[in-house]
Amino acid sequence: MANHSEGDYNNPTLVEKSLWVSLGNIRGIGSQTFCQLLKAFGDPERVYAASFSQLTEIVSEQIATEITKGVEQATLAPTLHWLSLTNNHLVTLADTQYPQALLEITDPPPFLYAKGNLALLNQPSIAIVGSRNASIQGEKNAEAFAQGLCQHGLCVVSGLALGIDGAAHRGALKENGATIAVVGTGLDIVYPAKHRDLAHQIIEKNGLIISEFPIGTPSKPQNFPKRNRIISGLSLGCLVVEANLQSGSQITARLSAEQGREVFAIPGSIHSPMAKGCHQLIKQGAKLVDDLRDIIDELGLEKISAQITQSAINNNASDNPNPLDLIGFEPTSLETIVHTSGMTVSEASAMLMMLELEGKVASLAGGLYQKLV
Repeated sequence: MANHSEGDYNNPTLVEKSLWVSLGNIRGIGSQTFCQLLKAFGDPERVYAASFSQLTEIVSEQIATEITKGVEQATLAPTLHWLSLTNNHLVTLADTQYPQALLEITDPPPFLYAKGNLALLNQPSIAIVGSRNASIQGEKNAEAFAQGLCQHGLCVVSGLALGIDGAAHRGALKENGATIAVVGTGLDIVYPAKHRDLAHQIIEKNGLIISEFPIGTPSKPQNFPKRNRIISGLSLGCLVVEANLQSGSQITARLSAEQGREVFAIPGSIHSPMAKGCHQLIKQGAKLVDDLRDIIDELGLEKISAQITQSAINNNASDNPNPLDLIGFEPTSLETIVHTSGMTVSEASAMLMMLELEGKVASLAGGLYQKLV
């Protein structure tokens, strides 16, 4: 392993990726602190080059001390080995493949470990979640809705858990393989073990498995609520198929609502504990779903293909404006940039974050931006 690690450090791309992983592995640096460091210094290389006094303006003395120790290459060997294998990736905030939808949430992960088809990260998606102890009918519903939504151009996002999650992935695989499994372990581990074959099918059929947790991270209860914000954040909306009153699905649905996503729920028997969570969501404002058309109409799915096509045309147009030309030295609002460029809000937000990380743009109070170069 040591020889392999030394070889990896001759690869400029892996060296750069390793700095993101190393910084993210420091105890006390969560997603929000990581992003604060990026905003202050630009990229992980500059964070590691910063002085102790500069660092303590952003983080605690304890974290600053850990950063000034530098990169411990030996601890990165498992990650570098994993990244050297076919179809394995580390997608960072600096990469164009980073999902634009996650830039809209309050605490986007600074980077994602990914295995499979990265193009799915920016495909319009819907989350389908529910009970691990689902009924036979519940699993059939999840599978059927997943297949139908894939037919309308959506990627199905779920958590690879037993029950509804697994059924949702299987439904997507029946159609076109457009499914993302967001897991709560390192990507060298398949949890639950019963879904090892399903995980392999997702990769073989051009799907994607992602995680924000380091290679080697085992299944821990506290990881799953954290990963749920990614499931909801990637998606236009969240469909809860079956859930009891105290479940991870309820957490995902709540996060979806907080992130401004649509929440859908399938009703069931008043005598079934697996329906009570869905009924509660409906009482709280979730859209009752008993037909695929309910979701299609709410999300305007017939328009999605046309929007994707037009976006591709716009992106390939020879007269696209230079992003920096859209922002003046006078403070400029996001609305103005969107109107001038023809980009969507999420596209403009992604562009602005990258320009800010590169030190070319500053974000000001009131949602304004100003050119620095």
